Amino acid sequence: MTTDNSTILRDARRIVVKVGSSLVTNEGRGLDEQAIGEWCRQLSALVREGRELIMVSSGAIAEGMKRLGWQQRPKALNELQAAAAVGQMGLAQMYETQLRHNGLGSAQVLLTHADLADRERYLNARSTLLTLLSHGVLPVINENDTVVNDEIKFGDNDTLGALVANLVEADALIILTDQKGLYSADPRLDPSATFVHTALAGDAQLEAMAGGAGSSIGKGGMITKILAAKRAAGSGASTVIAWGRETDVLLRLAKGEAIGTLLVAPTQKQQARKQWMADHLQLRGSITVDKGAVDKVRKEGKSLLPIGMTAVEGEFSRGEVIAILDPQGVEIARGLANYASAEARLICRKPSGEIDASLGYIAEPEMVHRDNLVLSLTP
Repeated sequence: MTTDNSTILRDARRIVVKVGSSLVTNEGRGLDEQAIGEWCRQLSALVREGRELIMVSSGAIAEGMKRLGWQQRPKALNELQAAAAVGQMGLAQMYETQLRHNGLGSAQVLLTHADLADRERYLNARSTLLTLLSHGVLPVINENDTVVNDEIKFGDNDTLGALVANLVEADALIILTDQKGLYSADPRLDPSATFVHTALAGDAQLEAMAGGAGSSIGKGGMITKILAAKRAAGSGASTVIAWGRETDVLLRLAKGEAIGTLLVAPTQKQQARKQWMADHLQLRGSITVDKGAVDKVRKEGKSLLPIGMTAVEGEFSRGEVIAILDPQGVEIARGLANYASAEARLICRKPSGEIDASLGYIAEPEMVHRDNLVLSLTP
């Protein structure tokens, strides 16, 4: 491929950065204050440029092992959870201290796969993260290892980084690791191995190149990063895999410098999202709107407000794809519902300012936001 990262990373506004255990803990010797401080300095500088940054950081179990005096990663689930509980305290404190030193507020967010599998919890997590970003706060995310077992046994934070990128619809995912990037084969075993500067995320050949396990400290290997890039590409986010100790790596990537391996998402962010909505074959419900709402949605590209709704059909939950119908019952668009069907019926024909009085809370002022709308192919 001839594509480089000069435009992709330079134009990226919302970026998820994932850093691995071996980097965070200096190969398991305890939290590396200098390295974390360097990343926090760069993250703060990018936020001051007007970008939105989220950090997904491994290291809790490794730091807990160090604090407990354990030399090898335990296999027993209860010991892994205990190490995570001990280490998470130090990990969160380190990021908070270093980010505050650079003038940036931080928040700790612990997630599990269950949070992202359940639609309501998924939307709540998304809303929380986007609210933090809107207030200039940098979320530091880790797997909630103390309460789950499947992620500790089988998972990795590369996957979590990709899931977070999908969750917040990031423009890019940067995976910082202890390797320069992807090679065509293991350079330690094959002297003819060549460095992969750019490739298409999801290319099956990449998985063949990326075999091998992770370090004794972390769980991932290059294969988990390739699969994470493939997952992130599903929502239109491109991925860079780069050496975390490269000088000013985040700042240089953000300026468009070619560092590490760039795995380009084949579909742009908005296209991926709208195609996903357009491809829904089974819709759980629909909303009929008046002519004024039809004009605003179709001609002006506006969000759908409750006041323009005249009827609600079907039973759907918040976050599900619904159809938007004109007064004749013709589908003019579809999109993600900000309110469940029962709530939608209560706010039908009401101005956004009365949502709180009708429901006792307000999630969003719109029934369907324009960013979550895709127009149907109707006249």
